[in-house]
Amino acid sequence: MTLRGLYAITDDGLLAGRNIQDCVTAALQAGAGMLQFRCKSLSFQERLSQASDLLNLCRQWQVPLIINDDVALCKTIGADGVHLGDDDVNLLEAREQLGSNAIIGITCHASISSAKTAEAAAADYVAFGRFYPSRTKPAAPPAEIEILRQARATLSIPIVAIGGINAENGAALIEAGADMLAVVDAIFGAEDIDANTRRLVDLFES
Repeated sequence: MTLRGLYAITDDGLLAGRNIQDCVTAALQAGAGMLQFRCKSLSFQERLSQASDLLNLCRQWQVPLIINDDVALCKTIGADGVHLGDDDVNLLEAREQLGSNAIIGITCHASISSAKTAEAAAADYVAFGRFYPSRTKPAAPPAEIEILRQARATLSIPIVAIGGINAENGAALIEAGADMLAVVDAIFGAEDIDANTRRLVDLFES
């Protein structure tokens, strides 16, 4: 599977009462190439229900569903993989639980050494950022665009850029070496999810 394109990440805090399935459907039909279910406010059972519904949607659009942080939830519903941050289960343990076919991504902030370690441990992609001010994670440590050029010269696995990305600033990150743009607010915080998603998807065509 080629990991390239727009990586849409849900955020329950941005939906403002809107139906998550409707919002995700809009992003998928507009061309998002991968979806991450990121939910910090609901119980496990509620997250299980939402994630199961989203997995069915992703199957319809033939788009991988990644679960943020939660290996147990990923395994329970049979999602395509997990994204792991600093405080989550380690990569080797996640791989042991989910198997060799699972997509496992690792947050590396602005650390090439962390990315090399993740690649050596058979991560499927690494994520750098935040590159721009972010409403979703305002306290996340900043990263310079140069890190993407270093990563492109150093790594052989796909590179994801995250943090405050929108249709106006995303092209510079692709040019610097990002294979995927991970976007939260500019998709699910937008009034017109379809139009905003299409503008982001178009960055990979130009």
